[in-house]
Amino acid sequence: MNNILLLGWLLTLELNLISANIYMHSPRGSNNRINENTATRKNNNRLFDSQNNARGGYNVGDDQATKSTNENQQYRMKFYQSGIKGDSNLRIQWTNQHGCGNDDPNDPMKLNCNLVLQFKCQDDTSNRAPKDSYTLRNGQLINSQDYTNQPKNENTAALLKRRNSNVHADRGLHETWEWYNACYNRERNKGLFTADQNLQKNNLGVDAAVATRQNPNKQRSGYECPEERDYYPYWHPTPWTDVAVLAHNSSICSYYQENSFNKKAKGECVELYTSKKRKHFSQANNPAACAAAEGEWVEYHSMLELATKFTTQNQCDRANNPRLASRGIVYKWGKPYDEAKIVNSLPIVDACFVIPPPVDCKVAQYSRVNHLGDGVDGTPNNYTWKLPHFPSLEQKRCVFRMRYNISTDDYAPFDTDASQNQVKQGKIVVQQAPVQQNPLVNIDANNQVLRLAINTAQFGRTFQDRSHVFFISPRPAEVADERKLINLNVRGKRGNIVQTYPAVEYDFVPKEMSIKDTDLVHIQWTGSNTHNNKAPGGDGQTGDAGEGTGGTDRHNLLELLDASQNFPRPIETASLYKSMNVVYNSINDKKYDTKNVAIQLASSGYYRCAKNADCGKYSIETKAALNPTIDGASPSYAGLITSFKKGTYHYVCTRNNNFTNRSQKGKLVVR
Repeated sequence: MNNILLLGWLLTLELNLISANIYMHSPRGSNNRINENTATRKNNNRLFDSQNNARGGYNVGDDQATKSTNENQQYRMKFYQSGIKGDSNLRIQWTNQHGCGNDDPNDPMKLNCNLVLQFKCQDDTSNRAPKDSYTLRNGQLINSQDYTNQPKNENTAALLKRRNSNVHADRGLHETWEWYNACYNRERNKGLFTADQNLQKNNLGVDAAVATRQNPNKQRSGYECPEERDYYPYWHPTPWTDVAVLAHNSSICSYYQENSFNKKAKGECVELYTSKKRKHFSQANNPAACAAAEGEWVEYHSMLELATKFTTQNQCDRANNPRLASRGIVYKWGKPYDEAKIVNSLPIVDACFVIPPPVDCKVAQYSRVNHLGDGVDGTPNNYTWKLPHFPSLEQKRCVFRMRYNISTDDYAPFDTDASQNQVKQGKIVVQQAPVQQNPLVNIDANNQVLRLAINTAQFGRTFQDRSHVFFISPRPAEVADERKLINLNVRGKRGNIVQTYPAVEYDFVPKEMSIKDTDLVHIQWTGSNTHNNKAPGGDGQTGDAGEGTGGTDRHNLLELLDASQNFPRPIETASLYKSMNVVYNSINDKKYDTKNVAIQLASSGYYRCAKNADCGKYSIETKAALNPTIDGASPSYAGLITSFKKGTYHYVCTRNNNFTNRSQKGKLVVR
């Protein structure tokens, strides 16, 4: 598989002389956290290999005013899908430490990097945390799912017993157990550059895909496949759907677009049990090895979802039309990569499915090296994700991931492959790799020798962050298909700038918006009750400076006269609420007037209205009084969808806006 090197090398040839990290701030990146009350996460390998600082990340959202004790009490953000005509836009926001930008040699800001944005969705079910190996879930415990190494000559019954003993309902799961077990069995791509790293074999004696240059000791992180994690585009089918590649140079975009699994079918070897059921694993990683194993090499397509109402190829083909295609909705007949069937050892036959839109590719935004800060113009680095349209109009549960890669020019990325790995005969090195571990260099100053800080496992490195589980749901009936929908959320966690670092303090996302009066805004936020930031603090400061009960996130939204002020306008004189035309309210279907909508936003949904006659026990007249720092409210608010009249509006969160300490203000321009 030497040819694969050129397809997967670019994104993994990065320079890392010091730690370089990526942290998602919106949607909230977990960095493998779940609900720890400590400044550092407790399990770096809970779901995925981040290689980030242990202090980063945000806890899972709570759906109540106290800490959740099971997954049903967690809050999952709900974003509404794009329509056939109208977009639904979600702002992705992050910081990356070691910089990014164009690699133009004539640019004084030259930096080599790539960022890969992907998501994974599946049909939602009523059970949030079943004891299975397939269903996406956050978990409630900090423990990773278990994995017992596969013994030789394992029969089907023994495999199922092993799987069922490994998988737990109360632990997080992104990739399936079968995905990792297949990775554990499959031979790795031996055409890849591994420098002088000694990659360990699995217990079956196979040089398997669980060991890579960056992970030579085959450390497991959840059920992630290390080879797939470290290389993009991957050469086998993957459960992740591409959204965008923010590349080092626009000239490489055509390559990414052509080789993205969104567009190009990828193959794997399918073997059968003696019962003729489909195996989910094979040692073979290429067609020749597959044939030798008496398997079938099958090319699979990435799918957004199955289109089960079209049962023949003719029906599937006829479902396409130029109008749908212009919106990225295309039906295809073929073999979809169907994880649900793989998990259940079912055959994957030709079927109709919706293919994902083409991957978006553009030059990465510039960010400063060693800074974990904003871009050139002071705006946080971001990408606006047009949420997909699922023609089934069924709710999906999803997770989002970002991978960040920084590259070096110390040797040619496209011309460096396995032929240049270090070669030993016994203990003697007969061929040196282009880079060695912590090499000594002579700078011709009276034979003065200096040592370079190079770890060849990290001289070319991938970092990663992922969201907690969220929903992409069909639009409510009140939200017309053609309306543009923009999500207004919050970021950050409790603490001052030093205590939260490398996470961030509170703010609105987007902080400033410019929209049309026909556009709709979905206001929604989430937070945790366990951001106490206690010891151990790692290499940073502990503590959770802020207002209200320690460890708790809370938000609200009230109008300001302008951005220079800190006192909110009284509801009776405020123009923001009067300009709103609420088309959907998550509290219930009742149409609330301007004053009551303002009360909901001010109390984070704790109150629904002012008068008992309007909403009974949820009214200010009847419900227990909410304290001034809104501790009694939930840290999460499912919100409402509204349009606004033309004008300029400013708003603030009274709980977190603390003059000279932190600002949580937003601006909306409606034209």
